[in-house]
This record gives sequence, structure tokens and C-alpha cells, in this order.
Amino acid sequence: MSALNDRWGLLIMRDLLLGLTRFDDLQRSSGVTNATLSDRLKCLEASGLIERRRYQTRPDRYEYCPTPKGLDMALIMQALVQVGDKWRQRRNEGAPLRFVDANSGRALRLGPVDAETGEIVTAPKITVQAGPDADEIMQWRIARGWRIPS
Repeated sequence: MSALNDRWGLLIMRDLLLGLTRFDDLQRSSGVTNATLSDRLKCLEASGLIERRRYQTRPDRYEYCPTPKGLDMALIMQALVQVGDKWRQRRNEGAPLRFVDANSGRALRLGPVDAETGEIVTAPKITVQAGPDADEIMQWRIARGWRIPS
């Protein structure tokens, strides 16, 4: 989350993953001020999520492109869209964005997958465990806060 910084970083990353790369397009799509957009682009670049590429000289103009690390953020975006769509559907509203298989055109959705077998887990009973690099506060959070949702 620190790599995205705030909601503006999230919205800008969304637009970059949708293929917008130019400053003016990013500003128009998000409605962010020029100063905030410039600052968030610098933060996203510093965190390794995007890279700046010059596409014009005299004057110099740049486009902003997701790095491989930034492209991985598409999973987060897809998850957020999927949750939003679920609740929009309950209000009889359509989805503003769909993720589809480029070959078949069929809709895609994220779901729990067994990390070893690659099989989709149905009716999952998910719990969390501290990872090998969990610090003391993460271990406390898990021990203190995690409850299986009912």
C-alpha cells in the first residue's frame, strides 16, 4: 500500500494499467490536480511501479508506463473491480469494466487457487499464518485479530 501512497496513486495506477500513459490523459481521467499528479507519478516511479519515457523533445515530453512490478498491480485492480461489481449487481447496476480472456472473450474472475497444485479451491476455508519474514507486530496482528469470517 505504501507504494501506491494514497487514493490518487491507486487511481493513477488504474489508468496506467488501462493504457493511459500521457500526463494530460491521466489528469483528465482522474481529475487530480497537476501538482498532485506530478507528485504521485514521482512516488510511483520511486517505488518501481512505473517508468518515465521521453516521447518528444523540444520541449521534452514524457509518458509513464507500468514496469513488470507495476503490471502485477493489475491483480489488485481486478480484485477491487470484482468486489465492486458484486455489490453493484446487488443494486441492479451493470459493471463498468470487464476482464476477459483475449482468445475466448469469456469473462474472467479471481479466486482462491491452491499454490502447489494450481487447482481452484471451492468453498474455501481460508485462514492466515505468519510468513517466514513476519515481524513482531505482524505476528501480533494475526494472533490478536484474525477470525474466520462467518
